[in-house]
Amino acid sequence: MKENLNKQRCFGNKEGQDFYAHYHDHEWGIPAHDDQKLFEFLILEGAQAGLNWETILKKRSGYQKAFCNFDPQKVATMGDEDLETLRHDPEIIRNRLKIQSARKNARVFLDIQKEFGSFDRYLWAFVNNKQVRNHWESFKDVPTETPESIALSKDLKKRGMSFVGPTIMYAYMQAVGLVDDHLTTCPCYKSR
Repeated sequence: MKENLNKQRCFGNKEGQDFYAHYHDHEWGIPAHDDQKLFEFLILEGAQAGLNWETILKKRSGYQKAFCNFDPQKVATMGDEDLETLRHDPEIIRNRLKIQSARKNARVFLDIQKEFGSFDRYLWAFVNNKQVRNHWESFKDVPTETPESIALSKDLKKRGMSFVGPTIMYAYMQAVGLVDDHLTTCPCYKSR
């Protein structure tokens, strides 16, 4: 019976994908309000641009080490030499622009915290402080961007962030639970 339930998961059902199944069951679509966790997913989603999410999740612990346990204060003060060193780290995606964007985005993140009291308060306002719970039957029905992700992207870009396009921001909104896109056939959909 458990085997059948696992096969109904939205993703993470293949042999050897326990880490992906765990992410699906315990993080994806679950509302996050901790600023450090919200910053972590900003870095990870930005790194994902042009790649698949499974690749990024496999490198998550490498990102944790490379980016000071996702402490935005520490990432904001990383020097050019620190960032250049990361270009040789096989545990992360070694794209120069993505690595540099982590520091730039950390600085903007801290500015947003100062302005709004927390990044959480700023972010959740884009969905009127209430999770958007969708009822999709198939992933082909799930949008890649929405008016909310477009608005979030536009505002973050205006503030100076990069790798925050509307599609990346929609994936981010799913990852941190602003949006719950578990398919109607998924056990996680049924349990919420």
